[in-house]
Amino acid sequence: MKRHAISIKHAYDGIIWALRTQPNYRIHFLLSLLAIVGGFLFQISYTEFMIVISLIGVGLTIETLNTSIEKASDAIDTKWREDLKITKDLAAGAMLFFAVAATIVAIMIYVPKILLFIHFV
Repeated sequence: MKRHAISIKHAYDGIIWALRTQPNYRIHFLLSLLAIVGGFLFQISYTEFMIVISLIGVGLTIETLNTSIEKASDAIDTKWREDLKITKDLAAGAMLFFAVAATIVAIMIYVPKILLFIHFV
């Protein structure tokens, strides 16, 4: 049980480090909070909330892995290397693919609710 507690503490430390030092991580975290608040404000359905929460979890996971890959690449060599550039670019590309897909899903969920809200105000 103690090993699991230590593992959770290390994971927590990593998340706090990312929030303190990584601007993109803070942006993703802020947008995630806005999506949750928007979900309550616009009364999205239970299923839509499950989708939003899943997207938040996957997005923060990919951003965490992207940051980890960048840091590991920097630890291997701080000089410019084509192989490390490709590694970093691929990790960033994974985040970009996800961000585009998540944005499309968010538009599909929130825009109709926003338009209804504007129409009734």
